[in-house]
Order: sequence, then structure tokens, then C-alpha cells
Amino acid sequence: MSTDQQNDDLPTNLSAPAHRALADAGYSRLDQIARTTATDLLKLHGLGPKAIRQLREALAERGQTLPD
Repeated sequence: MSTDQQNDDLPTNLSAPAHRALADAGYSRLDQIARTTATDLLKLHGLGPKAIRQLREALAERGQTLPD
């Protein structure tokens, strides 16, 4: 397992296309996601409303939010 995979804390229930879209855009950690907006994330090919909901839920578990 690579160091990047070990440091990846994105939700495991994300679809493969959503996970790839985030990885291709340079996102591998929830703290990175918490610094971007849902609008910007939705611009990524492969990432839709369901993935945004899953990311919001994962962030909420950590006491973080996804900016609108």
C-alpha cells in the first residue's frame, strides 16, 4: 500500500468514479475537502449529489462542514 493510500481518509462508501475524481483533483483527505465548496466539487466529473452527501456526513462525524 502506498503512503498516499495510507493517508487517504475519504469515505469508503464513495463510488469508484467519485473517488477517482477526487484523487485526480488532488483530494485524498477530508481536511482538504473541508476547505473547498460543494459547488467546486460538483464540477468534478464523476462526483454528484450522492457523493457530496456522503462527504458531508463524513465531515459531520468529525465536527467539520463542507462550505456551500
